[in-house]
Amino acid sequence: MLRMICCLLLLSLLIQPESACAAEPAGLPPISYPKDNLPTDEKIALGKQLYFDGRLSSDNKVSCASCHDPAKGFSNGDQFATGVEGKKGGRNSPTVINAALQQFQFWDGRAKSLEEQALGPIQNPIEMNMPLDAVVARLNGIEGYKTQFQKVFGTEVTSAGIGKAIAAYERTILSGDAPYDRFKAGDQAALSVAAQRGMKLFFGKANCVACHAGPNFTDNGFHNIGLPGTDEGRAAISKSLGDKGSFKTPTLREIARTAPYMHDGSLKTLEEVIAHYIKGGTPGPQVDEELFPLKLSTDEAADLITFLKEGLSSASYPAHTAPELPQ
Repeated sequence: MLRMICCLLLLSLLIQPESACAAEPAGLPPISYPKDNLPTDEKIALGKQLYFDGRLSSDNKVSCASCHDPAKGFSNGDQFATGVEGKKGGRNSPTVINAALQQFQFWDGRAKSLEEQALGPIQNPIEMNMPLDAVVARLNGIEGYKTQFQKVFGTEVTSAGIGKAIAAYERTILSGDAPYDRFKAGDQAALSVAAQRGMKLFFGKANCVACHAGPNFTDNGFHNIGLPGTDEGRAAISKSLGDKGSFKTPTLREIARTAPYMHDGSLKTLEEVIAHYIKGGTPGPQVDEELFPLKLSTDEAADLITFLKEGLSSASYPAHTAPELPQ
């Protein structure tokens, strides 16, 4: 009897659907989950519906996916985000790719968790413009959502549940197993000769790794890289003069998909980005001391761009599509 039970248990494990905690793509570290928001398949599915649902906005049109579109690198392809009634902010939409590995959320790092971040744009008057109590009331009027929240959280729709579900889904938006990862693992054919030259520049002469370090190609820090403008960036949160004009270092994973670049979307192409660093940015009192003009030739700049485009673009890109929404 005991042997039969063991066989049945083993069989059940073999035929289970893919786990919510499936292994991360090669090259990425394990994802950390909050103790009060462990993932389940049902919670992730609920979060994905909420992520793509325009009914979380005041005009029923703007969703998280409007500004963080899978077809556009989980950004929006424009200089600035566009919210309800066509309102525009003053910052570029950062990618959600590998946000699970970021220590801070938003360009200025004002949110320390994905749960906190998920609720910010909903309430922002120039993004989704919806008070949380109004969102909760609207979703509680949708039977499909009420049923799912009961199943996942044991409650009706709550703002905390909304944040947790969206965050659970966003932790599945991962990119790894890129040619760079396969090259590091021993596949010498994974990168072209030009990309290999660019990789050496990235980690050497160009010193991009000073800020874009680690498996997610970010130090999770904040830097002033000499861009003009009056946006105080991290200083508005930290209240430190030294942080004036500093913004979070973005991941470089899938960087070829997420143009335009920088917190203000002012650089349209990777060629413009590299040109910015070659000249050393625009001088200013709070510009990082590590920023200095790069002595790269035209060929070296092209090789560096080849590495960024070719080496960090994954064949297993999370090309998610919108799910059927509850009614």
